[in-house]
Amino acid sequence: MTFARLLALLSRIRAKFLKWLSWLDYAASVFRSPRQIVHAWPEGTIPLGPKVAIFVHFDAQGSVGPHVLHYVRALRDTGLSVVFVTNAGKLRPDALAALQPLCAGIVVRRNIGYDFGAMREGLECLGLPRADTEMVILANDSIYGPLKPLTEMVQKIDFNVADFWGATESWQTRYHLQSFFLAAGRQTLTSKAWRQFWEDVRPVRSKVWVVNQYEVGLTQKMVRAGLRCAPIWPYCDLVKDVDAYALMDIPKDRPESKEPMITMRGIHAHRIRHSAATQKPLNPTSDLWRQLLRAGFPFIKRELLRDNPSQVADINDWRDVVRRNFGGVPDVIERDLQKAMRNRAP
Repeated sequence: MTFARLLALLSRIRAKFLKWLSWLDYAASVFRSPRQIVHAWPEGTIPLGPKVAIFVHFDAQGSVGPHVLHYVRALRDTGLSVVFVTNAGKLRPDALAALQPLCAGIVVRRNIGYDFGAMREGLECLGLPRADTEMVILANDSIYGPLKPLTEMVQKIDFNVADFWGATESWQTRYHLQSFFLAAGRQTLTSKAWRQFWEDVRPVRSKVWVVNQYEVGLTQKMVRAGLRCAPIWPYCDLVKDVDAYALMDIPKDRPESKEPMITMRGIHAHRIRHSAATQKPLNPTSDLWRQLLRAGFPFIKRELLRDNPSQVADINDWRDVVRRNFGGVPDVIERDLQKAMRNRAP
């Protein structure tokens, strides 16, 4: 057995083991309460407009970084009533003071159930949908941005075209709208499928379960109920947008043939096109980050810059791409990277 085949075998064994553990954790979740709210502000019924954003946050120290405040402010500036739901179990006084002018409400809960536990409890405690609710956006702090005002992005959400929207779509595992930004219209919010999905969300500690059963499962539940699902930035458009120059073989006597950044860009461009040709799905927010930014997507994944877990080859010039498409790199991103990076240069 070759080393590559051994690694592939070990990867499959690990995936099956984690899946088995996720079922055990789901069984154990029966003994956990899905209600983990510590306190909420303001007390009593939180006043909301017809368009609501539930923003999910986590920070072990109860802090709220400038990049998070930047995103919350951008949501507020589009006319949304923003409800900040943190899984930190606490909020520092300075964080609470910074959030209150930006938010219609703040909910502090224990970190059980990941984002979907927070979303479920947020929807429940707010009593959504209310009689006048037109749209609910579900967002989280897993991305940097926005790199420009969100008005144009939110205006692209047309509930005459689709009932349930995401910023991006993925075909990995099964078709789904990626959960860092979702938007549900009245047709979805009042559907039996939406209500049943959230009633079935349990406080599971397994991330594998949350991704497979909740992130993927939410879109699948909506699709099977006959609700129309759509992304703002379709996957098929992104995989087509690869620089022809990056796919070309550069003659060895040309100086640029020895430039590592150009080499990495070519390697990744070939990977995208090979995946498209063999129908192997990619993760848009990591593998297609360059294509997304060029298409006007105003975010970049924090995990991609901080850890690059899937070893995306061409991420080294992300700043140049951001500057070219949005005019500059927000200072809040640089400040967070300075705090978070470990033994890697962004």
